[in-house]
Amino acid sequence: MKYFRSLAYLGAFAVAAFADDSLLTRREVSQALRWLETSHEKTVASQIRITEISSPTFHEGDKANYMAGEFRRLGLADVSIDKVGNVLGWRKGSSDDTFVIAAHTDISFAVGVDTKVRREGDRLLAPGIGDDSRGLAAQLAIIEALNDANITTRHTVLFVANVGEEGLGDLNGVRYLFNESAFKSRLKAFISIDGSDPSRIVTGGTGVKRYRVTLKGPGGHSYGNFGRPSPIHAAARAIDRIADMEAPLKPKTTFNVGRIEGGTAVNAIAEECAFEVDLRSVDPGNLDRIEAKLFEAVRLGVGDENKARAASKATLTFDMKLVSNRPAGETPHSSPLVLSAQWASTATGHKPGFDFSSTDSNIPISLGIPAVTMGGGGSSGNAHSLAEWYSPAQAWKGPQTVLLTLLDFDSRRP
Repeated sequence: MKYFRSLAYLGAFAVAAFADDSLLTRREVSQALRWLETSHEKTVASQIRITEISSPTFHEGDKANYMAGEFRRLGLADVSIDKVGNVLGWRKGSSDDTFVIAAHTDISFAVGVDTKVRREGDRLLAPGIGDDSRGLAAQLAIIEALNDANITTRHTVLFVANVGEEGLGDLNGVRYLFNESAFKSRLKAFISIDGSDPSRIVTGGTGVKRYRVTLKGPGGHSYGNFGRPSPIHAAARAIDRIADMEAPLKPKTTFNVGRIEGGTAVNAIAEECAFEVDLRSVDPGNLDRIEAKLFEAVRLGVGDENKARAASKATLTFDMKLVSNRPAGETPHSSPLVLSAQWASTATGHKPGFDFSSTDSNIPISLGIPAVTMGGGGSSGNAHSLAEWYSPAQAWKGPQTVLLTLLDFDSRRP
């Protein structure tokens, strides 16, 4: 698979051949777009309320209940929270073919993080303010705009506030939706609203594998039992080898040791140590190759520590557990959904470009279902940090772009 990131356009002819600008002149479409712009402050206020409901991965219940209440308030049908925690709300179309618009409820922080929103100039600051509270607020705004303009669609539209996008959530919310839900066969297209920039259309799913490596040994006193192998020393040897692994720049392939834990005291040889590794590539073959290098680095690191402490007749053991596996793939740029997204981004005044990332879209893409991830509007930065910020300048263009993508795709399909 070719790694692709650029403002690469499909060309005026290709877009014109698919999209009909007369969509923009339809009274009800103009009314919906106008509603999104004039209700901008209302949407930002909704975004703040959503942000302040803390929802770390695996602890999304309070936010799920809030979103379910909002779905009901806005008149979606059959609102429910499924077995994994996704909030579902249906807007019936003339067909059972279903277009999914999703945004994730979880944030990439530990339980107890302070999510109170504060203002600094034109910026809003709080963990999760952009990722993905903006997506959830944009989703609600789109529902309300559709209702205000009394727009009907051929596709049934399923709005989903899903769990498990961040970290070790492993895309479990969307994974369940497409692999196990009772209506999985009806799902024909997917947009995840994630990030902010409406010009950025994520068509490619970066593959991700994450491992938790656990090393164990007899432990002991740092002085009295000196010479026994140490899980922490072995981890250090392994991580040193990991740091020296070669990874290609194109297709982009990366690795990172993100967490280390273990030991009980400064004067004790640890009985256990664990570390977590994140591997990524847009190319499945490269992901497999960097994974093999990881296995080798851990095996050799533990072997080096055991060999160095062989006189003690004690040995270390290790275990490697795959804790996250996000499949790689790409929605072709010639796909009707991608053409609709590109046209919609252009129609709202942007210069659309394609990108790869690891998002909820990875799952439908891997199943051959057209999917893209699109921004919720405004601008943002420092995601996954306590200094995360969001600027709402012209943010209404995000939900406008998603809405136009839905309507263009819906109107062009037989």
